[in-house]
Amino acid sequence: MARKRSRRRRILVYTLVVVIALLAAAAFPAYGFITRDEPANYASLPDEFKYGSAGTEADQGFPYDIWQVLPTVFSDLLPPGHGQGWERFGFIYEPGHDRPVGVSFRKKPIGLVGINCALCHTATMRPSVNAPRRIVLGAPAAQFRLDEYITFLRKVGRDKRFNADTLMPAIEKRYHLSMPERLFYRYVVIPETKKGLKKVDRDFKWMDHWPAPGPGRVSTFTGWKVHFHFKEDRNWVGTSDFPSIWDQRIRKDVASHWDGNNPSLLERNISAAMAVGATKDSVDVKTLEKVGGWLLDLQPPTFPAERIDQPLAARGERIYQASCSACHDPGGASYGQVDPLPQVGTDPERVNSFSQELVDDMNTLGAGKPWAFEHFRKTNGYVNGPLDGVWLRAPYLHNGSVPTLRALLFPKERPAVFYTGYDVYDWKDLGYVSEGARAKREGFRYDTRVRGNHNSGHMYGADLPAADKLALLEYLKTK
Repeated sequence: MARKRSRRRRILVYTLVVVIALLAAAAFPAYGFITRDEPANYASLPDEFKYGSAGTEADQGFPYDIWQVLPTVFSDLLPPGHGQGWERFGFIYEPGHDRPVGVSFRKKPIGLVGINCALCHTATMRPSVNAPRRIVLGAPAAQFRLDEYITFLRKVGRDKRFNADTLMPAIEKRYHLSMPERLFYRYVVIPETKKGLKKVDRDFKWMDHWPAPGPGRVSTFTGWKVHFHFKEDRNWVGTSDFPSIWDQRIRKDVASHWDGNNPSLLERNISAAMAVGATKDSVDVKTLEKVGGWLLDLQPPTFPAERIDQPLAARGERIYQASCSACHDPGGASYGQVDPLPQVGTDPERVNSFSQELVDDMNTLGAGKPWAFEHFRKTNGYVNGPLDGVWLRAPYLHNGSVPTLRALLFPKERPAVFYTGYDVYDWKDLGYVSEGARAKREGFRYDTRVRGNHNSGHMYGADLPAADKLALLEYLKTK
């Protein structure tokens, strides 16, 4: 044992000598390597949205070369599901890209991958079982399994195979590394990544006794409570759906998040970036503003015109104007207002999870920066938002507890159990297919009796005659 320690010490000393010699031989290039901070840039705003960096690599960036081989080295830890490798978690790949949508890249000084907005706000949709998948930017990522991705990383960090002897052959099979790079990865990068994964395991320990959210959902502010050292027994199950982020212009200066806790789009975007790794010094505000400007006018997909009964939709529009527009149309009397819990009647966990104490902590973020937070507030209900592209925002309610628009309007049809994460569209009931053998095989079993998953409330329109509800559903196709 003593000989092995001595041998490792000699190798490490040799490595350091080699690195120092290389740095001394090329002082200026070496300085550039050490201080390098180069995000991948994209000429088009859609590509910047999909692949650009918002500075999230600073705290939670993962070495690119290692991240790429994890699904191969630890294939036995992948969850069941559609696709290969990272696709198992709902990551979406486009032809010609070696990273999935929502995964950014930055050289700092080695290549690091991070997360950007597109990961949680891009979906796929298939019009039928055998049809190709359509990528929908700005849509809720109804197929992305964030919790399973985190669980995978936690398991990898605990696995004895996460070491240089296992990882280096996999990396070198895929990428050419010079001798200094091999030494650097073996004795610095891989051990430090192991430490980082141990931190991830500690930070997400709360997941061990929290209800599994399943695809398309996240326990929104629990990560911030860990950051601010909240006690676990003071947390509520704040699980909620990823929202759509297209057409942001009609959301400017309107209460954001499901509970309407912040009217500032910039604060919302910065807080989201910081939640997945950006720091107040690394967050790329210029990129967030640039992409945010593009999102102002990104329009949702339109429902196929040939599938709309136009006379019925015209009748439904009159019903909508009388029963729904005051809350859901910009300029409506109650648009952007928060309906109190006793009135809306939906699951209270999400709004209860965001306490006044957390408000006070959130409003300390960015102290000393021009964008320092000041707009977070405590509410006691859920906000009335617009219904743009509502046909492709399933499942419904803030916690995704209702699979289709039909089930929303016909409360007695709301299922106690259904399956989420399957991307074939249900043209009849307006949502993703949520039952049947295929949905069961590829999806997540959503049980509305689990804490945070209740499908009660939002009874608006429930007392309309059935014929009026069907007309209203037809009109909602046009939103």
